[in-house]
Amino acid sequence: MDYQYPLGEHERERIVSRTGKKLSDITLDEVLKGHISSDDIKIAPETLKAQGQVAKEAGNGPMEKNFERAAELTRVPDDIILKMYNKLRPNRSTRQELEQMAQELQNTYQAPNCAQLVREAAEVYEKRGILLK
Repeated sequence: MDYQYPLGEHERERIVSRTGKKLSDITLDEVLKGHISSDDIKIAPETLKAQGQVAKEAGNGPMEKNFERAAELTRVPDDIILKMYNKLRPNRSTRQELEQMAQELQNTYQAPNCAQLVREAAEVYEKRGILLK
């Protein structure tokens, strides 16, 4: 499916939030009326994948991979993401803890690209000596 960038400007009728609201329906007036909840403004994985497709078509493969991982993270609860953020900081985790995080991402949240990124980070951290013992 072809998308015209920027999506928020050109694809307002096709882009939907995680709850299915069209971007064109998310307006300040609707917020003030109480018709828009915080869940209505959370991005849908399909939107992130569309952004990735735009990046791919522009020849930016690494950005496409970033959007793929972001799409996977929409399935991960916010508290888990915050825990991941802290564990991925240098000298905050052991190799085993990072591997457990990668397994959780892959098995619980079906986020294989994110799991692979955590495994790669663990390897780099080990080489640089910034893992807990």
